[in-house]
Amino acid sequence: MAKYIFVTGGVTSSLGKGIIAASVAKLLQARGFSVTIQKFDPYINVDPGTLNPYEHGECYVTDDGAETDLDLGHYERFLNIPTSQANNVTTGRIYQTVINKEREGAYLGKTVQIIPHITDEIKRRMLLIANTGDYDIVITEIGGTVGDIESLPYIESIRQLRWELGSQNCLTIHLTLVPYLSAARELKTKPTQHSVKELLSAGIQPDILVCRAEHPLTQSIRKKLSLFCNLAPTAVIQALDAASIYDVPMLMLKEKLDLTVISMLNLTTKVTPDLSKWKSFLEFMKNPVNEIKIGLVGKYIELQDAYKSILEAFVHAGVANKCKVNVVNISSEEITGKNVNKKLKELNGILVAPGFGERGIEGKIQAIKYSRENNLPFFGICLGMQCAVVEFARNVLKLKDAASTEMIEETEHPVIDLMEEQKGINKKGGTMRLGAYPCNLQKGSKIAKIYGKEDIYERHRHRYEFNNEYLEHFKDAGLSTAGINPESNLVETIEIFDHKWFVAVQFHPEYKSTVENPHPLFVDFVSTCLNG
Repeated sequence: MAKYIFVTGGVTSSLGKGIIAASVAKLLQARGFSVTIQKFDPYINVDPGTLNPYEHGECYVTDDGAETDLDLGHYERFLNIPTSQANNVTTGRIYQTVINKEREGAYLGKTVQIIPHITDEIKRRMLLIANTGDYDIVITEIGGTVGDIESLPYIESIRQLRWELGSQNCLTIHLTLVPYLSAARELKTKPTQHSVKELLSAGIQPDILVCRAEHPLTQSIRKKLSLFCNLAPTAVIQALDAASIYDVPMLMLKEKLDLTVISMLNLTTKVTPDLSKWKSFLEFMKNPVNEIKIGLVGKYIELQDAYKSILEAFVHAGVANKCKVNVVNISSEEITGKNVNKKLKELNGILVAPGFGERGIEGKIQAIKYSRENNLPFFGICLGMQCAVVEFARNVLKLKDAASTEMIEETEHPVIDLMEEQKGINKKGGTMRLGAYPCNLQKGSKIAKIYGKEDIYERHRHRYEFNNEYLEHFKDAGLSTAGINPESNLVETIEIFDHKWFVAVQFHPEYKSTVENPHPLFVDFVSTCLNG
């Protein structure tokens, strides 16, 4: 039987429940346990696929095509194992399932209520993931904060499960804030006390308290929290602000959080955690030999979480090259033909980011044109590839009106067009080309050499594609379509072979980059930017 760990948050959002959950999982994994993590989001959207990145950060995509919360990216990057549809559940999905069952008559005329019907479905989902693999431990992160109206059904479900599973088979980790008041020059425990009180009022006694703080917790503060929150002093864990999210597992190891969890769940292990690869990664990350500047050209640059996986992939690739990648955010809306040289000339390379809609498109095209003409390393992802196709069509093929039909529906030269299977689809949620698909790379191509193989699987999230009616025109002009989907003949990659590094892909390689396995495209791109 799997053991269950529930991670809740209090006082404020954005304390880092996902990072704490991933760190606990990493430490337990290093001690020989098979671990998985799932995220329950309390919003009513069925999934984050229709959310603006400014609302909720990037939408992360799994191999099986689930559009999920960005925390699943942290889970994969830390644990180096893939997640799936089962790892992310929203209130919208819970209610959708219950309502569909009610319409089918599955409740035999019963009055459908929050308790037991909604909570039963939540519990079913919490336990279901254990059946997707042979897991020793399942970690469940609850989005939002204790006291939120939308979180109440999840807290109630945890309360019920604690009795059903037994105290030795599950525990609750509560992440809270211990703020520092500079005027008083002291840490304050009262917000944490009230947060725990709120959790107690819902019938849950937290087993472990993880306290985010800017300054170390003194022994007196630990004893105070222990006394007022009904915890053993060893169960009060400090989580100091860290320079990097990758420091957190080591900080939690120092606090013996993994040993506390193992003891409370009555687990046994003789495995000394092997974190040598992790420590090596941190060593190179903190002591780079070189530095480079790469421009991230996009339209959501005000919010770092909008491009979270790309930024982390650059961290991984930088470590692989023993260099620090300084990412320079550049708003594509501010790029014009007149200022593009000024904005890009000091960079070692540029990445044109994914996105949707026409806002900022012309700026992306101007950046790509500058890169192509000045031999500046260029990496395009999803919409970044589509913009590269449009730029090449306009300025090399001289098709001045070339465009994507996403931007100009009646364009004379639709070099990027709506995918055939997307035509006639009106609903937005979960209807794109999603998940991992095969791609055959042309032997001898730059991208095949980078991957070191010719058959790859990468994750997708798009509706528009390269228009194959123009394929021969591009090839004749020197744009190679080196990657092709063997089933649909979809063009997956483009490259210019005599350019220093000009590669763009329709898929999202950033989703598969992890600490232990940095993505080869990012590694090679950074290497070229560094040594080019």
